[in-house]
Amino acid sequence: MSRLEVSVAAIRGAVRAALTGIASTAAYGPKIDDRAVDLGNAVESLPVSALPLALVACSGGADSLALAGAAAFVGPRAGWRVGVVSVDHGLQEGSGLRARQVVEWAETVGLSPAEVVTVSVGSSGGPEAAARDARYGALVEVAQRHSASAVLLGHTEDDQAETVLLALARGAGPRGIAGMPAVQERDGVVFVRPLLGISRAVCRSACAAMGLSVWDDPHNVDPSFARARVRSDVMPTLVSSLGADVVPNLARTASLVAADAEYLDELASVAFGQCLVDGGLEVKALAELPAPLRSRVLHAWVTSLGVPRASLSYRHIAALDALVTAWHGQGSTQLPGNISVGREANRLVSL
Repeated sequence: MSRLEVSVAAIRGAVRAALTGIASTAAYGPKIDDRAVDLGNAVESLPVSALPLALVACSGGADSLALAGAAAFVGPRAGWRVGVVSVDHGLQEGSGLRARQVVEWAETVGLSPAEVVTVSVGSSGGPEAAARDARYGALVEVAQRHSASAVLLGHTEDDQAETVLLALARGAGPRGIAGMPAVQERDGVVFVRPLLGISRAVCRSACAAMGLSVWDDPHNVDPSFARARVRSDVMPTLVSSLGADVVPNLARTASLVAADAEYLDELASVAFGQCLVDGGLEVKALAELPAPLRSRVLHAWVTSLGVPRASLSYRHIAALDALVTAWHGQGSTQLPGNISVGREANRLVSL
């Protein structure tokens, strides 16, 4: 088997594993017809409506295009319908044409539905965050409209390594260093990243093997974006100095930290309920918690009050923690979202 054929097989295997995992997990997505999960039945004998739908978010770049090409092959053989959504952010000339080309290709290989969704990108949180929020909002809308069981995203091992580096650079905690989860839910829609164990180079090789024309997004090399600088400058320097294993090793770090963080989150969820009292948090119960659990409880509580999760920093949580562990009559703590938290008697309360 040639190297290019190996790359295609690797991506198809990752997609197959992801679809199998979704189908076997009843908690994810709309209910999947049991007949579709039982692959012992002939897929051809099932009505199309009985098959679960996976939507691939595809920009036309090598990663998402390789994912879509693999899903087009694997999906029908694994008892799935597969569709494509191409989000046009309208941030560069010709973006709409490229999105339409992706959809036209998808239709030729039998992917349905195949849609272009045009979004308006705001400015909140910076250009990268604003584009990401607009993109996910569009994907959620399409997935809900078609009752999709999952949306597949083309993030790779390289993307995960870059995410870890960026998190370390900004002093993030375990949640940030854990990187992108393989499976996550947003607004009731399940997002799956089958390629977190696949390199960007393998995706590009797979596209060549499948005869797919790749579009290279100029934003990926635009030095005004932090991730682009990591991709073009920082990561090549690390690989040159430390060896090629630095990329999979960083990605593995994310997986290891994620497992620990998930366990701590479960413990914190229980502790949160034990600390709640009269709409606030009991200081004595908080003070008795280990610091890693206390910070998680504080984080969960203030986000439940309406503080934007993405805007919370270490400084905010540290100030809240001081109301519990270093109380000396200090005033309230101002949080993003115009929310203020203070200490009244033996409780933390929203003021």
